[in-house]
Amino acid sequence: MEDKKETKILRFLYHTVPGRMVLKLLTAPFLSKIAGAYMDCRISKIHIKGFIKKAGIDLSEYEPQEYKNFNECFTRKIIKEKRPVCQQPDKLIAPCDARLSAYHIGEDSSFEIKRSRYRVSDLLQGSKKAPDYQGGVCLVFRLCVDNYHRYGFVDDGEILENRAISGRLHTVRPIAMERYPVFVQNSREYTILDSKNFGRMAQIEVGAMMIGKIVNYKHSGTVTRGEEKGMFLYGGSTIVVLLEKDQITLPQQLFETTKQGRETPVKYGQALNP
Repeated sequence: MEDKKETKILRFLYHTVPGRMVLKLLTAPFLSKIAGAYMDCRISKIHIKGFIKKAGIDLSEYEPQEYKNFNECFTRKIIKEKRPVCQQPDKLIAPCDARLSAYHIGEDSSFEIKRSRYRVSDLLQGSKKAPDYQGGVCLVFRLCVDNYHRYGFVDDGEILENRAISGRLHTVRPIAMERYPVFVQNSREYTILDSKNFGRMAQIEVGAMMIGKIVNYKHSGTVTRGEEKGMFLYGGSTIVVLLEKDQITLPQQLFETTKQGRETPVKYGQALNP
């Protein structure tokens, strides 16, 4: 459950004039770099015990390790058997542990999230190899701080294009999306994948407040379903997956749940379609 005190602070930042003045400073990338440097230093170990307790993390699910700093704990690696990857070729898998929302992309290649309208061309900013995705599907996987923060490729395929885009770092909580189109303002990195089973898809990692660093391992070549793609350092964050029209049939309930303002919990490697 998300902290009520944090929600109150975010409402001040995003819905009041004084708060938005403070927000300009908090969303600047340099501040996240400072915070990231602290989370990489040894003294940050003092936060590990409290974080594990508050988030309710079961360390028995993760590979044994002595953490030298907070980020080593935050990017801890799960025991492989705890996240089995569905290998059925007609099943689209979740790239990460997250809360999932699903949207239909309109014929004008745009879609709306929490009153903010997004165009695919803005999200992928200058991609030459991505289709326009009109009539397709947008899947938004929102990771919270208690989630596993490593993520994988959703299908076998070949990387056609990879690009990092610098930007600001708004929180990815729904409260921020009510005022800003955060997915086109935030720092992000996208990969266009010519997938084996689902056409030409886009997988986009979006940084968030206090996350200035997205660590991806591969920027070209072939990849396999469930292969670890990278990780986010400390904080919440988001992965967006764009699919072309008629490449997949997802349960209608997933879209209905999203319309009701609720998210669907999913796990890394889980099949999303029946």
